Amino acid sequence: MTAVVPLPRGPYTPRATPLDLAPGAGAPSSRTVFSAAHVVADPYADIGPDDPAAVDWEATLAFRRHLWSHGLGVAEAMDTAQRGMGLDWAGAAELIRRSAAEAKAVGGRIACGVGTDQLPEGPAPTLAEVTAAYEEQLALAEEHGVQPILMASRALVRAARGPEDYLVTYAHLLRQASEPVILHWLGPMFDPALEGYWGSTDLDAATDTFIEVIAEHPDKVDGIKISLLDAAREIDVRRRLPGGVRCYTGDDFNYPELIAGDERGFSHALLGIFDPLGPLAAHAVRVLDTGDVAGFRALLDPTVELSRHLFQRPTRFYKTGVVFLAWLAGHQDHFTMVGGLQSARSLPHLATAYELADGLGLFPDPELAAHRMRALLAVHGGTR
Repeated sequence: MTAVVPLPRGPYTPRATPLDLAPGAGAPSSRTVFSAAHVVADPYADIGPDDPAAVDWEATLAFRRHLWSHGLGVAEAMDTAQRGMGLDWAGAAELIRRSAAEAKAVGGRIACGVGTDQLPEGPAPTLAEVTAAYEEQLALAEEHGVQPILMASRALVRAARGPEDYLVTYAHLLRQASEPVILHWLGPMFDPALEGYWGSTDLDAATDTFIEVIAEHPDKVDGIKISLLDAAREIDVRRRLPGGVRCYTGDDFNYPELIAGDERGFSHALLGIFDPLGPLAAHAVRVLDTGDVAGFRALLDPTVELSRHLFQRPTRFYKTGVVFLAWLAGHQDHFTMVGGLQSARSLPHLATAYELADGLGLFPDPELAAHRMRALLAVHGGTR
C-alpha cells in the first residue's frame, strides 16, 4: 500500500490503483480530438536565461507517441509547448520538423501552429512584415505535410489599425494556403499581448470580424479553435459557422458540455488539458461515439476541477502544472521546464494538482507519483 504523502494542507493517502486505460483502442470517430502537447526540457544543458531553449527531443517525441497510441491527434508547437514563453521560432520549427516525421512514421494525426514569433519585440512591424512572417511559417508546415493552425499574432496586434487590417491579412493567408487550415483565437487570459485581437476589445465586435474572415473563405477553413474560456460565446460562434467548418473547443473550463453539444451542434476538441488527460479523454470520447452522452459526462465532468485548478489565473502559467503532472506520471525523468517555468506555480498549487490528478487515477504508477511528490516536498524543506 502506498504510504501517506505529507501535503502542505495535511496528510494525503494516494489512490491504490490507476484507471485501466491501455493504448491501442483507436481514435474517436464522432469528434476530432487534438491534445496540445508540451515539450520536455533538457535539464543538463548548460545554458543561460537568454540562450535558446534546450529540448530533450527523445522524451518530447516519446510523449507524442504516447498520445498517438491512445488515438489522440497532436496539436504541435502551440501555447502548451511554451510557444512564445521560452520556445522561440527556431525551436518551434525544429519541433515541427521532428514531430511531423514522427507522425508520418507511426501514422499519427498532427496539426502545427503557424505564427509570427520570428519577428522581434519592440516597435510595431508593418502589415507586410507580419504577412511575410506568417508565410514563412505556413510554408514550413506545408513542406512537412502537417495541417496548419493559424495562431493569433502578437505582432499583428501591434501592426493593425483596426478590423480591416485583420480581414486583409487573413484573406491573403487563406488564399495562399494549399489546404484548409484551423484558425485560432487565443484570448488575453492566455496571452495579455493579444488584448484587442480582431481589431477591438469589444468581444461582440471582435466576434463579428472573426466570423467575417471565415465566411469569406469557408473552403480554406477546416475549423476554428476558440480559447476564450466563455462557453456561451463559443456556442454562439459555433452556430454561426458556415456549413462544413468545425469548431474545436479550446475552453479548458467547460469542455465536457461543449464536446457533448446540444440539439444544434457540438464542438470538436483542441485542448491543453488533454495533455495530462490524454488517455482518459480519448476513452471518454469513444464512449460518446456510442451515443452514451451520460457515460461521457460521467467520465469527463470530474476532471474539470483539476483543469480549472491548472488554468487558474495567471492562466498562461498552466503549462507548469501540465509538465509537473507529466513528471509525476513517469513520462519524463525530471521537473525542469524551458525558461525555468517550473517555478511559475507555488508548492501548494502543485500539491493540489497532484491530489486531484491522483484522485482521478491519472498516474499509471501511483507509487512513483507519490515518491516524486515526496521528493519535491523534501527539496522545498518538507512540511510544517
